[in-house]
Amino acid sequence: MARLGPGDVAPDFELPRDGGGAISLSAHRGKPVVLFFYPKDDTKACTEEAISFSGLAAEFEAAGVALIGLSPDSVKQHDRFAKKHNLTVTLAADEEKNVVNAYGVWVEKSLYGRKYMGVERTTFLINPDGTINRVWEKVRVAGHASEVLAAAKAL
Repeated sequence: MARLGPGDVAPDFELPRDGGGAISLSAHRGKPVVLFFYPKDDTKACTEEAISFSGLAAEFEAAGVALIGLSPDSVKQHDRFAKKHNLTVTLAADEEKNVVNAYGVWVEKSLYGRKYMGVERTTFLINPDGTINRVWEKVRVAGHASEVLAAAKAL
């Protein structure tokens, strides 16, 4: 599946979330959304990324921007992850991998010569009308949340 880019309509979804209940993209229509895809709960870079977004969550909220982290991990894993690291971002569980596939971030990866399928760390900034404004691919975690916040505030 081709990766989505600026100007494309962001595919809607409804997924179970940490803490119970569900989250959907359409529920946030009318305000910008930062949707960050990450490979796995409680791994080094994913933890750093979730902690950095959580650290800026109040600023995203003050700017009227919804913040959603998404991975194929289960709600139970998300709950443990959030509790362990005091995360304040919403974590959506895409166990069926429908959303990671719809956004084109479920890709073949390679580690030590072994090929496998996984989530490529990617962040989408979605306009209030539901179209994609900007995409950060193969994200490097250091400074990323601050850069995304600046871009979201500029909308």
